[in-house]
Amino acid sequence: MIVLEGYYMIREIGGSNFIQEVINSETAVLVDFWAPWCGPCRMLGPVIEELSEEVGTKARFFKINVDENPEIAQKYRISSIPNVMVFKDGEVVENLVGFRPKQEFVRALGKHI
Repeated sequence: MIVLEGYYMIREIGGSNFIQEVINSETAVLVDFWAPWCGPCRMLGPVIEELSEEVGTKARFFKINVDENPEIAQKYRISSIPNVMVFKDGEVVENLVGFRPKQEFVRALGKHI
């Protein structure tokens, strides 16, 4: 979790608050589905952190550990990680699987903020 001037830029969430934080959000939401044992997931973390700092409050950023939240991973058919999804109005509008350059995430999120 990253805190910038008292604002949580990236938060870890799970099944208990997924609907409230992601589905019911009034702004675009980027969700990073990951696991601690996943090397590419750990490489992607700093990229998403940079993006969250640049975007600020224009979008919300969350991480979901697929090992701890298998029901969410199953619902969204996460079969490979890292998997980054952008949600808008409760629906998945972008899905990027695997480690990618930051610019691809900028483009994907930028269409929805």
